[in-house]
Amino acid sequence: MIREFPLGESHTLRSHADAWLGRDRAALDAVPAATPRPAATVMFVRDGATGVEVFMLRRVATMAFAPRMTVFPGGGVDPRDADPALPWAGPSAAEWAALLQASEDTARELVAAAVREVFEECGVLLAGPSADEVIADVRDDHWREQRRRLLAREASLSEVLQEHDLVLRSDLLGYRAHWITPEFEPRRYDARFFTAAVPAGQQADDQTTEADTADWVRPEALLEAFREGTVLLLPPTIVAVEEIAASASAAEFIAERPVIAPVQPELVDTGAGLVLRADLPR
Repeated sequence: MIREFPLGESHTLRSHADAWLGRDRAALDAVPAATPRPAATVMFVRDGATGVEVFMLRRVATMAFAPRMTVFPGGGVDPRDADPALPWAGPSAAEWAALLQASEDTARELVAAAVREVFEECGVLLAGPSADEVIADVRDDHWREQRRRLLAREASLSEVLQEHDLVLRSDLLGYRAHWITPEFEPRRYDARFFTAAVPAGQQADDQTTEADTADWVRPEALLEAFREGTVLLLPPTIVAVEEIAASASAAEFIAERPVIAPVQPELVDTGAGLVLRADLPR
């Protein structure tokens, strides 16, 4: 299914798009598109009073990539995310590799990156003392220090879990989508989108320097704010939020197993304006 996402004059991607279109063929050949960096993001959903809600962050204006965009928590892979000694429970890295259509090392680092990033950014830790348990509360000073260590790259996720006799719970993640940043962006990501519920006893918070707001929102309200121009959303986020809005419950959304294929939007000048055109899996 082909979708087109207009780039308005105020869109934060517009300057990069204009610069890309302004380059001649020789310039494009001499300086190829940046290589996408592996990344993982997680859609936390829950059942609210009026329907499904999703946890979102608005990136600060000083961020090099997607400033002022409202996004799901997540980020780029750290090389140490692929540590084979990472304590692990749930579907194995080999099973995730088959699902993600990736190597076992890549699958391990993507799942680990998803768990690490959401702990760093919103204080949710998808880990527990065993394959059947999840740590109940990570809001005290000790766990804030663990978040700081991870964010400062003073420790890896593997090291933090081993120090606390915990195992990563890969079974708490679902796989939802695969998007690749368009070629015109100077910073590009090969991003996998996961789904999850916040474990009982834990709370997603706003204690991150990368966002100026973070909270649970109704997907319908977020899409309305986007249409009104008061919120900025990237194409992958628009599609994902639309799918959340269409779900009857958080559990239903997490349990869904949609068709997944890599989607890389293409910059197109339609004559009536610039759009990002994407071929979405059916």
